Formats: sequence, C-alpha cells, structure tokens
Amino acid sequence: MAPEALDTWMRRTQKRLNVSGFGLPHLNLRAPFQTPLSGPELVRACREALRGQSELTVQVKGWKQLQGVIFLECHLSSDLRDLHERCLQVGPSSRAQYDGDLYRPHLTLALGVLPWAAGYLWNEVQQCEPPVTSFSVQALSLTREERGEVQELHTFPLTGPPTDTRHTREAAPS
Repeated sequence: MAPEALDTWMRRTQKRLNVSGFGLPHLNLRAPFQTPLSGPELVRACREALRGQSELTVQVKGWKQLQGVIFLECHLSSDLRDLHERCLQVGPSSRAQYDGDLYRPHLTLALGVLPWAAGYLWNEVQQCEPPVTSFSVQALSLTREERGEVQELHTFPLTGPPTDTRHTREAAPS
C-alpha cells in the first residue's frame, strides 16, 4: 500500500484521467504468480522469507510508459532488489516476465490503456508531479485475486533491525 499522501494523490489523478490500475495503488514486490500452496502455507512461506526484514525507503523515479500501462517508477535500490529476490524464493510458484532481471518497482496509474488514448494520457501525466519523492515501507501485504477483486491474506510488519541508522542518530548532548 502506498503512503496516504501518495495513495490519495494517485487515486485523485486516476479519477481525473478516468483510468485505473488493479486494486488500490500499491508497490508490487513481484508480478502476480500461481502456486499450489494453500493460503496458510503461503503465509508461512512469506513469513520465513521476510524474517528479519526492516523497513526500507523507496525513492520515486518518475513516470514510465509501456504498451497499455502508465506507472510511477521507483528506484531499484539494493535493499529493494534483495527483497524482490527473497520474495521470488517463496514457492513453488510461477515466475512472470517482469520478475528477476526485468523487475521494476512501480505504482500503476493506468492499466489497459488503449493505443488511441496513450498519447493523450502520457502528455497529461507529464504535467503531474507526485507529492513525495520517497516513502517508507513499514509493512508488506500478501494479496490474491479472487473473482476480479484483490483480497488481502496477511500483512507482515517489517520489524527487523534497522539497516541504516544515519537518519535516526541524535547529536550528543554538549
């Protein structure tokens, strides 16, 4: 789930442009996948893969357009790449084209953009500036699609030890 300011801004922009993604604005850690694991087995496997994971900061890069999709791309930091790789180990599961080396973290603004509307929408989003340049990810949600709806199976708080303490150190008293 995107932070509140970014979530609200994305939804308002989608409404203004009459477009949508799939579900609420969110950052995928991997492309949708198939698995024979039951819900509880999948939750356990994800819990193990995420063990010790601390919150991380995601940097917003800018708009990106692919055929039929417009999204807000995020910087693929080493922390985010590592987390993606850990999520790929959950399984057995299928892998999608955009997993692994082609993974690009993003928040989808418009999905299923028709060719005749692509140019117009691309010009419109070029004028839209996100309200944040970075955000903190403090929890991850495991979701699945059921009859066209996104259902949350479990939320995993990221409570591991901080990996970067530069922003939390206080000056010593003088």
